[in-house]
Amino acid sequence: MGKNIWELGVEDTVKAGLNLEEAVEFDRILQNVVLVPKRSDPREVWRELMARRVLKPTHPYGLHQLVYYSVYANWDSSSNGPPPYWFPSLDQSKLTNLGKIMELHGPKLLGASYKDPISSYSLFQKFSSQHPEIYWSIVLEELSVTFHKEPRCILDMAEKSKGRWLPDSILNIAECCLLPSSRPLRDDNSLAIVWRDEGGDNSNVNRMTLKELREKVTLVANALDARFSKGDAIAIDMPMTVHAVIIYLAIVLAGFVVVSIADSFSANEVAVRLRISNAKGIFTQDFILRGGKKYPLYSRVIEGGSCKAIVIPATGNTLEVDLREQDLSWEEFLSTAKELPRSNCYSAVYHSIDAMTNILFSSGTTGDPKAIPWTQLSPIRAVADAWAHIDIHVGDILCWPTNLGWVVGPTSLYSCLLTGATLALYHGSPLGRGFGKFVEDAGVTLLGTVPSLVKTWKDTQCMEGLDWTKIRYFTSTGETSNVDDDLWLSSRSYYKPIIECCGGTELASSYIMGSPLQPQAFGAFSTASMTTGFVILDEHGMPYPEDQPCVGELGLFPLYLGASDTLLNADHDEVYFKGMPIYNEMQLRRHGDIIKRTVGGYFVVQGRADDTMNLGGIKTSSVEIERICDHAEESILETAAVGVSPIEGGPEQLVILVVLRKGYRRSPQELKIKFSKAIQSKLNPLFKVGFVKIVPNFPRTASNKLLRRVLRKQMKDELAVRSQL
Repeated sequence: MGKNIWELGVEDTVKAGLNLEEAVEFDRILQNVVLVPKRSDPREVWRELMARRVLKPTHPYGLHQLVYYSVYANWDSSSNGPPPYWFPSLDQSKLTNLGKIMELHGPKLLGASYKDPISSYSLFQKFSSQHPEIYWSIVLEELSVTFHKEPRCILDMAEKSKGRWLPDSILNIAECCLLPSSRPLRDDNSLAIVWRDEGGDNSNVNRMTLKELREKVTLVANALDARFSKGDAIAIDMPMTVHAVIIYLAIVLAGFVVVSIADSFSANEVAVRLRISNAKGIFTQDFILRGGKKYPLYSRVIEGGSCKAIVIPATGNTLEVDLREQDLSWEEFLSTAKELPRSNCYSAVYHSIDAMTNILFSSGTTGDPKAIPWTQLSPIRAVADAWAHIDIHVGDILCWPTNLGWVVGPTSLYSCLLTGATLALYHGSPLGRGFGKFVEDAGVTLLGTVPSLVKTWKDTQCMEGLDWTKIRYFTSTGETSNVDDDLWLSSRSYYKPIIECCGGTELASSYIMGSPLQPQAFGAFSTASMTTGFVILDEHGMPYPEDQPCVGELGLFPLYLGASDTLLNADHDEVYFKGMPIYNEMQLRRHGDIIKRTVGGYFVVQGRADDTMNLGGIKTSSVEIERICDHAEESILETAAVGVSPIEGGPEQLVILVVLRKGYRRSPQELKIKFSKAIQSKLNPLFKVGFVKIVPNFPRTASNKLLRRVLRKQMKDELAVRSQL
């Protein structure tokens, strides 16, 4: 164990990267904070360090690590839960979106139990899950959702066992994104989108107002009417550029259905999605420009399907590919609309609230991917979670490098345009300094990430010297976060909170998140999202008592605005409900995650239900073991833990697969000893590592999720062969 904060001296901070003069001054400031007798609690020490901004983004990352781990050197997570690094202030909490409505409605809804947005948050969240119709009636007033025909009520429980939301209402959710509104306040001159092309670090950031966006969407909507029939499914397979956003909104505005396809997919994966959705057309680019390299896209698209393609040049106005006879260039496509006498006008096509607007897909790790329809309810749910949990509002600039093929793409788009915020798009790779420079120059206030992206930024040091201090909140989703990587990220903006999000395409939202009204801990979730209810089930399908620390499979309450109730190519009830237990007269909804509830009420995702193993009669998760092994020694880049049953039967054997950092060499036996010691000391003294294998990389889905199922099968086959030698 390293030194605690009271033992640090000048020599320690010099080793962490400060020069002697800086170290002496830092030590003086540090001593003024930590030697105050009232601050023996490490949480109070860290809180005071953050309040005084003792640690600065310009300090070496080694210093941030040293101070954080020294403050919490004697912290016992098993007794206290994960150590918090960010604390809400009461004054600021009352200015958040959620804090404002809590202050306004909390005394009436919670009575004398209501105190303030921080101390009453958990009560209000629970109230929202028990009375979602009241919560939604309040929140809908805060978003730019304008109904062509108002809903008969918020929730009708008479018609469907899982409830019918906003029944009989009619609207066009894309039109809601494009019109001025008084709440939130935005007019035609409001900034809708900012963007920059890769390689243009020294150029001005491009800007588009709401009026300009509406005009461009209108033009594309008119062109769509000239080429397709109402209700047609039309795919988008291209990077999330300004053009992609315009096309997405135009498809929905004109009464068509978007088919979302990630631009990383192979020709076969594109073909599968076009077949399942019965797409009549597809928007794409000739190439993808990323990281200074050019990757073919149009050729992949036409190899994957025969439907009409509209092709946009990646650079300039001229395509660099020859098109098939049935395909159109972007200019040819728009030319039809430009000839119309009222090309600058368009009347939105209105549909019922439960009309399909977008088809998204699961990762498709086995067989065909699930085709998940988004209705007009789905974006309302996605935006409401962003409004409540990352506090997005007018004046914010949100940047989340993603793609319209993944749920975060449409979520980001709608979250900005329905709250009056600005969507920031980088046309290129987010891995390098150019992206970080864009974040600085665009004045991004909300930055979305995935953990592997943050790891790359930290390890390559490509963001050094950039100013990210305008960022109010970070968000993270898609993978399990790493504490050291999150420490680095948060330190870039004076330890602003990272709002962790975990959910699914079929939920149109996150079921657990962080909150600006609660203390946050690295790599952990602090709350169920607003209106969400769930239990954690033991191995017999019985729910653990509420608030008890435990590990088990998640069971979602079925009353969930925005969640899917059908799949295009699978039995929805069989996928999400069959075999799930009844709780309080509700059949729980399956999500498939294993969740750990810690002391203190934080949550940590322990992987999928099929990523657990039984070691010596004790059920544990791959993620929990990997967290320990990843830090077993400096040569480790990442690990994957799987349980493999011997071919001859018997207890599961723990197998650790390892990817080493560049330039390191280790033997499997050497790592096996270190892994065993680390696991036995930090997790369970009875756990033993059976086998270690060093590999160059891990198999992953297109969304970068680790395929432990594939590794488990590979190792089972390999160990079976070894047993016969």
